[in-house]
Amino acid sequence: MTNRKYELKKRAERQEETRERIVEAAIHLHETVGAQGATISAIAQQAGVERLTVYRHFPDERSLVSACTSHYFARHPSPDTEQWRAIVEPAVCLRTALAEIYAYYRQTEAMMDSIYRNLAFVPVLQELLEPFFAKWIAFTDMLVEKFAVDHDQRILLRSAVALAIHFLAWRTLIREQGLEDAQAVEVMVNMIVCLC
Repeated sequence: MTNRKYELKKRAERQEETRERIVEAAIHLHETVGAQGATISAIAQQAGVERLTVYRHFPDERSLVSACTSHYFARHPSPDTEQWRAIVEPAVCLRTALAEIYAYYRQTEAMMDSIYRNLAFVPVLQELLEPFFAKWIAFTDMLVEKFAVDHDQRILLRSAVALAIHFLAWRTLIREQGLEDAQAVEVMVNMIVCLC
């Protein structure tokens, strides 16, 4: 009986290791060639398994993409807003938040770039990332609340903050304009403060 339990435990461990290799392979391919290019055949080859093995662990695209996004964002959690909430001065709060957000984008740039390139072509990706995007909307709302502005200013301010925290704005400032993260933060903070 003990030998049977040991064999079952070892089999379960091997299955979990195989599942982990498949998820890691899929993440790697999503970062490098995008979700569209991460075919089951490519994932199987990258993981060193057969296509059927991938399907055994992940019977459909949704289950595979869900496992990948969960795994990736557990490893790369978005910034924690709690310390931002404690900062009273709006410009200081915004500067702190942008510095952390831009550091996050620098760390996750390959995946973020891939996500934005593939969103329109992989509907399940957009669906599964809704909670992630909702978190960034909440970031925007929290940062806007720091500023005491009237209704008309709030509309402009919200648009400016949403732009400032967006990955594509960061990429434009860093990759196209050649700024350092700290310089990009100052550009955005100064732009937003001018609206208040």
